[in-house]
Amino acid sequence: MARFPRREPDVVALANQMINGLTEQSEDFPTPPVSVEQLQASIDNYQRMLDSATIAQTAAAEAFDAKDDALDALKDEMQLVLRYAEHAASNDEVKLGALGWGPRKEPSAPQPPGPARALEVKREGPGWIYLDWKRPSEGGSVAGYHVQVAHTEGGEWKNVTMCFDTMAVLTEQERGADLLYRIVTFNKAGEGLASNTVSAHL
Repeated sequence: MARFPRREPDVVALANQMINGLTEQSEDFPTPPVSVEQLQASIDNYQRMLDSATIAQTAAAEAFDAKDDALDALKDEMQLVLRYAEHAASNDEVKLGALGWGPRKEPSAPQPPGPARALEVKREGPGWIYLDWKRPSEGGSVAGYHVQVAHTEGGEWKNVTMCFDTMAVLTEQERGADLLYRIVTFNKAGEGLASNTVSAHL
């Protein structure tokens, strides 16, 4: 028994096959409730919307990068002021408290971060995927994230990209293959445990 497809590429493929069948077998299907022309127009409209969504997601990723750069610049300036204040106040707790700061503590051995949490596929399309996850709830502070991919049939995990926010839009992904994605946190102490995995067929 035929089943209506759930994946977007399969829906479009079926729509194109229907158009071909209705055109070539017009004598068998003389009065379809939706014309071939309307079906084609709907396919074209879907493709335009898909292209727009892909562009918007890429722009969103670039906006997050710009936000991260601005935050990094602010943090650098704040750290310069705090290093100055520590020296000027001779690490006096009361004086540094006026800046919302405190004396330096004895350094402890750094710990790798815990695993990223709740990795999920927000959206996907032909050759692209939008992943989202949550920061670790344990372990050392996170310096960044490696996004990794592997084939479900087996094979080693490979780094796709490195990012510093809890989302990634990946383009130019392998089409027609069953893929797995996961996130691996890292900092100066090393890599944390891998996150949960998610599957995709792009």
